[in-house]
Amino acid sequence: MTSDEVPPEPETPAAVRPSTAPRAGPPAQPPGPPEGIGFPEPGPTGPYRAIPGVPSERSNYLDYLPGVYRESQFLGRFLLVFESILGPIERTVDNISHYLDPALTPPECVAWLGSWLGLVLDERWPEGRRRELISSAVELYQWRGTRRGLSEFVRLYTGITPEIVELSLGELSGAPDRAFRFTLRLQVPPGVEIDRTLLESIIDLEKPAFAACVLELVPVDEPGRRRVADRPGG
Repeated sequence: MTSDEVPPEPETPAAVRPSTAPRAGPPAQPPGPPEGIGFPEPGPTGPYRAIPGVPSERSNYLDYLPGVYRESQFLGRFLLVFESILGPIERTVDNISHYLDPALTPPECVAWLGSWLGLVLDERWPEGRRRELISSAVELYQWRGTRRGLSEFVRLYTGITPEIVELSLGELSGAPDRAFRFTLRLQVPPGVEIDRTLLESIIDLEKPAFAACVLELVPVDEPGRRRVADRPGG
């Protein structure tokens, strides 16, 4: 090659050549959630679930800050995040005494409260009587295995004070085989249903271990009249 000739330009590698293919458009949007699943819109247009005791615009926590911060709208909204979490916990702690009161504790806490006293509450009991049983538990433990304790326990379940009949010493002298046996008689008003199996289990738990009980459920037809229509048991 002479000095007058222009050297050819070096060939550009294919890896760095500008592409002549048409450029693709903007990337496609990612797929949205499946049909039927939506998300609330941010801001005031979205749904807001009010929390009892928590304001919706300005946090009460601002009252505990220096005065220079109390007029900040942003800080008032920002602290609502923490107040909505801690507020219900604070109210629970403030009212903890109500959870320990059988008359005021929520229904879902009745069994839990009874477990503190060693009571296994039967869910077949009406809620009001379960609460009354918890209130009377300490006194009932003092009288457990006695006539008074059994009578009070049966009254708490049925709402009816039972009649407990024991043989006298004179009667026992003529029938020694009936010693350590007694009869628990319950007069049942019309419309009152009593679970005999449950009542017998209560009697077995509360009577003296060495004694046997005969249970009589006496339906009452009219005031002053009664008839024995249930078989003895227990």
